[in-house]
This record gives sequence, structure tokens and C-alpha cells, in this order.
Amino acid sequence: MDFEPYRGELVAFCYRMLGSVHEAEDLVQETLLRAWKARDRYDPARASVRTWLYRIATNVCLTALEGRGRRPLPSGLGVPSDDPEAPLRPALDVPWLEPFPDARFDAEIRADLRLAWVAAVQVLPARQRAVLVLREVLAFTAAEVAEQLGTTVAAVNSALQRARAALVDVNDAGAVIEPDDPEVRAVIQRYMQAFEAADVPALVRLLADDAVLEMPPVPLWYRGSRDYGRFLERVFRTRGRGWAMRELTAGGQPALAAYVPQPGGGHRLHTLQVFTPTHGLIARNVVFADPRVFDAFELPGEISPGEFRRER
Repeated sequence: MDFEPYRGELVAFCYRMLGSVHEAEDLVQETLLRAWKARDRYDPARASVRTWLYRIATNVCLTALEGRGRRPLPSGLGVPSDDPEAPLRPALDVPWLEPFPDARFDAEIRADLRLAWVAAVQVLPARQRAVLVLREVLAFTAAEVAEQLGTTVAAVNSALQRARAALVDVNDAGAVIEPDDPEVRAVIQRYMQAFEAADVPALVRLLADDAVLEMPPVPLWYRGSRDYGRFLERVFRTRGRGWAMRELTAGGQPALAAYVPQPGGGHRLHTLQVFTPTHGLIARNVVFADPRVFDAFELPGEISPGEFRRER
């Protein structure tokens, strides 16, 4: 019995449940190990292999979530700052939400991997979270979800209704724009060029008026193009010009890996920036500086001058 074809979508499922790629991969490994040990008891007359695996994965996730708090973004914890010189003190005791590395998994399973959606789902009780993902994202029937959770169809439908109501402001699929949309590509390209040139006025022109900038693991965040721009001025003043950027995607969103110039030449990985573009402007930028996030995206820690020229 071959379970490997299901690994990628199971990682995406566990990520939606827990908000962490690293934990998701660990839980999928546990799921597949449990399935392998129980393979002699699998009954194809009761469920497909895929449905059976999701039942195991759901229970593994629910066990892992017992007694856990949610994984937030900084904007979910407090009010925005208006001080561009505020100290950048990381809150290492907070289990921050992580982005999803698209390049490592099947691109067809990216639905509802956006940071805003996963952050909102984290607020739901664990079983409501499971019902929402299994029904809305993975399109299991209410009967299948009831079987997976050991409950009734009526309880599943009730949980789904409550989850939908809680996510009414973020669950608008029509608002999702694909990273390869020409308008999105154009604004990200312009942002990348302006960032590499340390051109703050050009960057600010690409921002929505109420654009949000947040930087986990630092709990500090900013709202509004003015404060966003003032903070960028600080970045370039302290880190210099001549940055290098690489394009990628995270959870179906456009992203840039930002490399800061080094005194001896070359560039060192500084942050991973995940964007939410709206109407040709940047509405949100979540900037990750956690080395564990870099590892999940398999980003090189340094780029030599020769490598950067070849990429261009």
C-alpha cells in the first residue's frame, strides 16, 4: 500500500490546522506511520485510502492541538506602532504563524493556504477548524467528516455554520489573486526593483493607503503607507543600499527573499516577505526573519556576486 502520493496534500491539511510547516511535516510522518502499522485493518469497503488517511491525520492534529494556543501574526496581538525607531525585540516565546513553501509541495493543493485565512482559522476551536478545512477546502461530504471525527452529520453541519460565520470577513475566495496574474507580477516586479534601489518614495507609491507591515518574530507592526515608508527609511539607513531579491510564492501569495549586501561583497539572506496585492497595490507585507522559515523554503543563506549577476 503506497501512501507517498498523499504526503503533500496531507502536509497542507496539517499546516492549515496548526499554522506551522515544521509541525505539519512531523504530524504527517506520524500519520503515515500509524497508517502503515494499521494497514492490515484497512477496509476498502468503508472508505478510500485517501479518506482513511485523512481520518488518521485529523485525529493526529486534534491530539497535537490539545491545550495549545493559536499561532498569531503580530497584527492579531495588539495595536499598530507609529514609531519607526521602535526597538525590534523578537518575542521568541510566541509560536508565530509560518508561511507555506509552495515550491516543495504540489501546486494544486494551495487553496486557502493564504496567511490571513490560516491566521483566522487559528482562532477557531480545533474541531470547528477540522470541519471547516475538511468540508470547505477538501470537499469531503458531511457524512465523511462525521465518520472522520466520530460524530454526527448534524454536529458537522452545525460546526461548519459556526466556522463560516467566524470567518465571514476573510473567506472571500473572489478576493484571491494568483501570483502569476499580470497585474500582480507587475506590482511585485516594481516593488522588487524599488527595494533593490532603496527607493522609498517609489515603494510608498506601490502601497495601499492602509497597507500593513508586520515582522514576526517581532511583535511590532505598522498600518498606513506613511508609517510603512518611515520604517523602510530606517531599514535602508541602517542596512544600506544594493539589496538583492529573489521571487517565489508562499501559500499561493507572491513573495520575495531579500538579501542584504555584505561589506566584503555578496549578499546574506535577511528576510522572506509575503505580499497581499489588491487592485494593483500592496495591501499587506508579512516579513519573516526566522531561520526556521528560511529552512522550510530551502533558501540559500548567501548569494555570491557572481550568482547574483547570473540570476539577472
